[in-house]
Amino acid sequence: MHFQHTEDRRMLADSLDRFISEQYGIEARNQIAYSDQGFSRDMWQRFCELGIVGAFFDETVGGFGGRGFDIAVVFEALGRGLVVEPFLDALMVGRALAVSGNDKQREMIAQLIEGARVVALAHDEPASRYESTRVTARAQRHGDRWKIDGVKGLVQQAEGADLLLVSARTSGADNDRDGISLFLVPRDAPGVSVRGHQRVDGGRAAEVVLDTVTLGADALVGAEGKGAETLEHAIGYGLLALVSEAVGAMEVAKAHTLEYLRTREQFGVKIGTFQALQHRMADLLLDIEQARSAAINAAAAVDAPGVERERSLSAAKYSIGQIGTRVAEEAIQLHGGIGMTWELPLAHYAKRLVMIDHQIGDSDHHLTRYIGFGKQV
Repeated sequence: MHFQHTEDRRMLADSLDRFISEQYGIEARNQIAYSDQGFSRDMWQRFCELGIVGAFFDETVGGFGGRGFDIAVVFEALGRGLVVEPFLDALMVGRALAVSGNDKQREMIAQLIEGARVVALAHDEPASRYESTRVTARAQRHGDRWKIDGVKGLVQQAEGADLLLVSARTSGADNDRDGISLFLVPRDAPGVSVRGHQRVDGGRAAEVVLDTVTLGADALVGAEGKGAETLEHAIGYGLLALVSEAVGAMEVAKAHTLEYLRTREQFGVKIGTFQALQHRMADLLLDIEQARSAAINAAAAVDAPGVERERSLSAAKYSIGQIGTRVAEEAIQLHGGIGMTWELPLAHYAKRLVMIDHQIGDSDHHLTRYIGFGKQV
């Protein structure tokens, strides 16, 4: 089969790679990633001027792409550069608005494409254990207004967001699929408190507490109580993004490790000539090719219906979680002690690969999910 990207996608990837290499080197990236803000508004705007976010959506909402491979090619490039700007949440929130938002809410997607807004998905909760339908935050209708109470954990870049897409239960028990509703909440709305912290792999996340947050009727996204399907759609694209990002990061880790084996000398010879290390590197290369195949499968399946889509995405996330952690460990071990140092870019790639496994469900979660979907086939 032919797995080459279209010319338009290759041009987008080339321009993004060139911008990252010239403007977002590892030192500049680390200065941004470990700053008090966790990302750069200026850099976010400059990235958006390249048209990156437009690739996440189709022409009906102002984009120029929207297919799985459009998203994959962008996030693979972002993974190669360890970019910490909030593209993942722009993708997920934007896709939710695209499928369920009213006309006014869908107009916000143009602001995402332009870089005029920063958004964050506030869905995970401290005790959810990655289960997307476990929502304990509550929203109650009071006349023509809504009041929301609850706690959301690990909201990426929440401190710098303008808007939060918040899931809250309007009916049913905590684990019910029905009864989940979605709301657009300004981060600075009265009753919203954000407690941020540094992420180990760079960037920031936060716990968001909603204490009787009062919203107008126009804050509701989609039909009341029907938010689970919208979340599944949006999170599915988030899984594809993470899988693709991991492949990009693995490629850089591989290149750095190969270069080290070819130049580092021990006992007067290049360590890359040691057969034991050659075997370990060969295994690593095979693992990365398997990861790329999983990412291709996810990109092809993200637009598929129902069980087929979800099963393929969970299979890809499981594979990436396992392989990404193995690549991180092997690359560091092949470097030796220097692989752990802050000054070596590899250490930052390794941290990111390990942390990707824990975003939107870890390997154990997605293996269980994959098995569960298999019983439905």
